[in-house]
Amino acid sequence: MGTLTVGCQRHRVPADELVVLIEQPPRSIDPRSTATSYDLKLSSLAYGRLISVDDPELSPRPDLAQRVDEVLPREESGRIRYDITLREARFSDGSPVTPEDVAYTFAGVVDKKTGNGVLRSRFEDSGLVLPLEVRGPRTLRLTYAHHHASALTDLDFGIVKRGTFESGPLIGAGPFVLSGPVGEVTRFTRNPYYYGGPPPMRTLTVRVVRDANARLLSLVGGSADLTQNTVSPLLYDAVDRWSRPPNDRLRMQTGHSAIFFYLGLNNEDTHLKDPRVRQALLLGIDRERIVHTKLRGTAVLATAMLPTFHWAYDADVPGYAHDPARAKALLDAAGYPDPDGDGPLPRFTLTYKTSTDALPVSIARVVAAQLAEIGVAVEVRPYEFHLFLDDVKKGNFQIYGLSTGEVAEPNLMKRYFHSHFIPTAADPNAGHNRMRYRNPAMDVLLDAGEREMDREKRRQIYSQVQKILAQDLPILPMWHIDNVVVMRREVQHYIVWPSAQFSSMAQVSKVP
Repeated sequence: MGTLTVGCQRHRVPADELVVLIEQPPRSIDPRSTATSYDLKLSSLAYGRLISVDDPELSPRPDLAQRVDEVLPREESGRIRYDITLREARFSDGSPVTPEDVAYTFAGVVDKKTGNGVLRSRFEDSGLVLPLEVRGPRTLRLTYAHHHASALTDLDFGIVKRGTFESGPLIGAGPFVLSGPVGEVTRFTRNPYYYGGPPPMRTLTVRVVRDANARLLSLVGGSADLTQNTVSPLLYDAVDRWSRPPNDRLRMQTGHSAIFFYLGLNNEDTHLKDPRVRQALLLGIDRERIVHTKLRGTAVLATAMLPTFHWAYDADVPGYAHDPARAKALLDAAGYPDPDGDGPLPRFTLTYKTSTDALPVSIARVVAAQLAEIGVAVEVRPYEFHLFLDDVKKGNFQIYGLSTGEVAEPNLMKRYFHSHFIPTAADPNAGHNRMRYRNPAMDVLLDAGEREMDREKRRQIYSQVQKILAQDLPILPMWHIDNVVVMRREVQHYIVWPSAQFSSMAQVSKVP
């Protein structure tokens, strides 16, 4: 896996073009219908957002909004109001961004005929009152029927010029302008009216290359400039060779990430329904060794879904360092003694489902080998991703391994751990609590965290959430894998955000 040979090369990328490689094509960058991670990343390049979470602590910060002011006092009914003052920004056709454009975009997002179900449900849950109230040439008011703590974070989506949903193409105020279809190759040109100044790159080309080796070869050969989170750690040695003299063509840049890798456990399973068994499994896995050997040290061990740098992270949550002796004692106490001591017979057998990608399979096999040392046999079953995810949604698993998207808003934990979000046969997409975890106290806390507006009080609520999860372990928290960017040596000024967004491409330049 670590050997690369440079063969015939495509044309070299021009100095005023940036070519970015991704592994899967976007489906749509229309702000109403973005669904995948790449949909969102590319959408924000063309359509400026009111609020961005491209921040070292994942806190919401203004983008097209110049400022956001809460209108006090809050009503006893629970209503809250925000006045948003727009910065002096222009769309890519030169027209100004106005409150009417924002109101128009919101109307399109929540329209059941055109809106994305995820975004629409987000605003329905938030209690946002529509239509929005335009209060001046640059000011509008958002009113919520009840307290909703993630109201500002929810505004992280693109704004379009009014009228363009009907007439097309969509006109945005982001740093780039979409200049063709979205798909295997998606092309942008710079927006000369971008409020931050026109990007240094005249053209941005986002190309899909599905093979990891081919992506790296494209960078080495000069037919591409940059890729983020698509180079397997199994190829880091090869990257290192091309980053040192006499090759010296590439460089790798890493940054903290909010991407969370975990092992989901079926909490209704005969063996796994006992928290002592779940604790024993985590104690039996040497996560530090896996991070060192399989991920080349580019990850931080997790105690919970929130990364260590997040404002709501609780550093006092107890961890589970590798401790086989304690793991065996917990399994004994749970009623699963080793039937033959150091012999070959297991205490019980579990299946571990994963995708067929090389790295997840490799990690699953290491986990299986480590759990065998505490007497738990694990059968690794790789599946094509769509089949694998289908089984996970249906609850047809004992253990599975998956990563979340970037966890910026702690309210996301509600979709993973609240009993309301357990998928059903009728609605397998009802939520991410695929572990079938039920805890009434957790439901109460997650509901409270969603409605509490005071950040310090929210921090205390999510501290309790993290402590309960560390005890119950409905999932096994593994690590937060770093964002890793591999780029040509000449690429400059790219910022690796914890959110893994592409917004810093607006500042990227290339030097000879």
